[in-house]
Amino acid sequence: MLLLIVMLPLVLGVGLTAWGGRHGRPASAAFAGAITLGCIALLLQQGGAVFDGQTLMNAWAWVPEIGLNLTFRLDGLSLMFALLITGIGLLIVVYAHFYLAPEDSAAKFYSLMMLFMAAMLGVVLSDNLLLLVVFWELTSLSSFLLVGYWSHRPDARAGARQALAVTGGGGLAMLGGFVLLGQIAGTFELSEMAGRAAEIQASPLFLPALLLILLGCFTKSAQFPFHFWLPDAMAAPTPVSAYLHSATMVKAGVFLLMRMYPVLGGSGYFEAIVTTAGLMTVCFAAFIAIFKHDLKGLLAYSTVSHLGLITFLIGLGSPLAAVAAVFHVLNHATFKAPLFMVAGIVDHETHTRDMRQLGGLWKFMPWTATLAMVAAASMAGVPLTNGFLSKEMYFTEAVVGTAAAGVLAWLVPALVTLAGAFSVAYSLRLIHDTFFNGPPGDMPHMHPHEPPVGMKAPVALLAAICLAVGLLPAALFGPMVHVAATAMTGKALPEYHLAIWHGFNLPLLMSAIALVAGVVLYLWLARGRWLHRIQSEHWFGALTGRSLFEGSVDRLFGLAGRLTDALENGSLQRYVAITLGAAIVGAAVVLVEQPVVGGARALLPASPLAVVLWLLLVVALVLIVRDHHQRFRAVVLVGVVGLVTAVSFIGLSAPDLALTQLSVEVVSTVLLLMGLALLPATSPRESSGARRGRDALLALAGGGGVGWLAWLVMTRDHDSISWYFLDKSLPAGGGTNVVNVILVDFRGYDTFGEITVLGIAALGVYALMQGMRTRRAGTDAQGLAWTFAEQPLLLRVAASVVLPLALVFTLYIFMRGHNLPGGGFIAGLITAVALVLQFMALGQARAEAMLRARLGRRFIQWIGAGLGIAGLTGIGAFVWGRPFLTSAHGHPHVPVLGELPLATAALFDLGVYLTVVGATLLTVSVLGNASRDTAPSATTGATS
Repeated sequence: MLLLIVMLPLVLGVGLTAWGGRHGRPASAAFAGAITLGCIALLLQQGGAVFDGQTLMNAWAWVPEIGLNLTFRLDGLSLMFALLITGIGLLIVVYAHFYLAPEDSAAKFYSLMMLFMAAMLGVVLSDNLLLLVVFWELTSLSSFLLVGYWSHRPDARAGARQALAVTGGGGLAMLGGFVLLGQIAGTFELSEMAGRAAEIQASPLFLPALLLILLGCFTKSAQFPFHFWLPDAMAAPTPVSAYLHSATMVKAGVFLLMRMYPVLGGSGYFEAIVTTAGLMTVCFAAFIAIFKHDLKGLLAYSTVSHLGLITFLIGLGSPLAAVAAVFHVLNHATFKAPLFMVAGIVDHETHTRDMRQLGGLWKFMPWTATLAMVAAASMAGVPLTNGFLSKEMYFTEAVVGTAAAGVLAWLVPALVTLAGAFSVAYSLRLIHDTFFNGPPGDMPHMHPHEPPVGMKAPVALLAAICLAVGLLPAALFGPMVHVAATAMTGKALPEYHLAIWHGFNLPLLMSAIALVAGVVLYLWLARGRWLHRIQSEHWFGALTGRSLFEGSVDRLFGLAGRLTDALENGSLQRYVAITLGAAIVGAAVVLVEQPVVGGARALLPASPLAVVLWLLLVVALVLIVRDHHQRFRAVVLVGVVGLVTAVSFIGLSAPDLALTQLSVEVVSTVLLLMGLALLPATSPRESSGARRGRDALLALAGGGGVGWLAWLVMTRDHDSISWYFLDKSLPAGGGTNVVNVILVDFRGYDTFGEITVLGIAALGVYALMQGMRTRRAGTDAQGLAWTFAEQPLLLRVAASVVLPLALVFTLYIFMRGHNLPGGGFIAGLITAVALVLQFMALGQARAEAMLRARLGRRFIQWIGAGLGIAGLTGIGAFVWGRPFLTSAHGHPHVPVLGELPLATAALFDLGVYLTVVGATLLTVSVLGNASRDTAPSATTGATS
């Protein structure tokens, strides 16, 4: 059930919203809303058990050998975050439908939003740390696409790249920390790690693991000094900003701090680092927010500050600080989402977010202004709002948590009070400069009005929650806060009360001081519109995080440029020489101390055929060295090397490899010739005598070194693992062809990766060469035509006979592959060769017309179908609780046909087959299209 909550938006949501775009904008929004509602329903269905104190677990083995499993956990903490993600997400779906302009692609927006929602749900529901990393990086990628949604805008592209660089880099650091943590604990399951916290924290690897994990958390949640990416991501559409800031992206970091608290918390390192980072962030960002003129910029720094507040509370390490942190996560979502939506409404109606151009919007948009005031009051911590309650708890924990810390006993409360005053000041500025402060300024659109109900309703609902929770906190948020804080701390909580009034005490005095000081500060700064004439950069200049980041990036690119200038001169020979030389030196350092003589293993006598093949190889290699400038000859001679290799495989009783080698040789020769046809027939002679001597030495050293290494290995006895596959192939894989069983079962992951790379390579060729056309003469230097005036009759007749025979043979090779030499890869190559022959015999245009593959698009579909079938075959193993790509096999008895050996690996092999055929033909099609417009010579029928 928990996997379904993630898969609904990931698979069904992305697909339906993209498809719905063909049927109008409302269809995409409707599908997104329906999927989100479905997720909420599933969460609520499981919520009752969670509120009763249960922890729900679902687990499937994925790659158990490395500890990667599909393990999901639903407890109070994950339930709270999952409901925030889906609940706020549903409101964003409604809001975005009315916000997006007609020229904005709704299908693109909602499909990306579904992808992002699925990634966030995966993060909060994952119990396996490696699985969490997968979803964590998916949030970085999907947020990159969302921030850069308006890709025509330079600021959107720059903000998206910066966000990906910072959060993606932090994610890589976090992965390193998780690996260290897994090595210490012996497991990557968080639920198991919690019981080994003392052992983990006693390890010498704990501190580096902690630092790496915190780096990931701080970059994702924009903690100082990594805060700068978040305000720069404001170029995203406002629905994206509202979603990222209130319930998703930036909350991932604080969620992970909460989730990892039972494992990392309680150590002095954790408390010192996290509280310091949080305190610095809450103060710094709140101060900067006052001086931001852009509505979304002000709210962005406000988000950074409030995230710092939550981080500070987590670092304090007390159970009641955990309650306050959880409570403020909920409160922050309820006031920050509507404030961003209000910013979007103002921008939508006035075409500007610059508060220096706004003012006096109250009389045009009274309802919007009222809702904004409620949400801003909650953000400022005004009494009778939910923000006031969590701010009181924050002040209380700041006083209690540092009471015995010497100078910190007064410094920390003073700093958090100062940050509270800054919060009041920027909240007051947001309302006053936008809706009051005189008549409107020089706005691009001078006739603002109330937005559609669809944009205003989500704001009204969240503003109402801010007031309702402020009045009845225990009834509305109490149960959720309790189960979430209990799950965070991993133990029972002391008695506490979520209430409006706790009597006259120091935290109440701190709140009063913050309110009064904040109002006074804003009024003082706003005198004579002085606040409108300064920039926040004036306060910190080159010490801002963005300046440091951009300076580091500039220096890094400068170093790369200098290295490139020193190494790159446009000569491919030089690059190959440097690479080969480095490989030789690196290998020599390791191998120079090894014995140079062979081992004692008895050698097999050389047969006459082997001697002939060796001589043929030597002759071919000498001719390649001599004639490598003649491109056509070089390709043919390289084919001789491949042919000798295939014959060697036959001699060594490896028919599968021989079949594969022969098929690959034919296909690669055709592709090489098509590619070389776009180049001059002869490559220029550019090497001097000294360079040729250097190249000869490198070639001899490289070839001799590999030969020496092979000799050292093959003349010594060694333990082979082949016995394992020979013994297990039939009972475990259901096939007697060990090679094929290894490819589709034992090492199916490798094969899946290989066909994925093959598909990517073909798509890369398509992307790079689509629309490319070459211009060359119809004949070569000898007057021979490059193309047929008309395809020869003999070739056409032969092709028409070969194709059906090849397809029958393909089916035979495919079906026998699990028990006899054959398989999907070889069958795909045979089919590709037969279809390439059709291209040669019929011409590309006619062949593609018969295959209904206009401009190669059908071949792209074949690649997608092949990868999809192979992937679904692997996923199907989860249904039976087996790891990914686990194959099932049997031998049912069928009337007439008798006993049939069947295996699900055949479906995986079918995916391999389709991918190979599609990738080969797509490459052939693209290369053919590059020279399709070249006219054949009318003077001769000869061919070059």
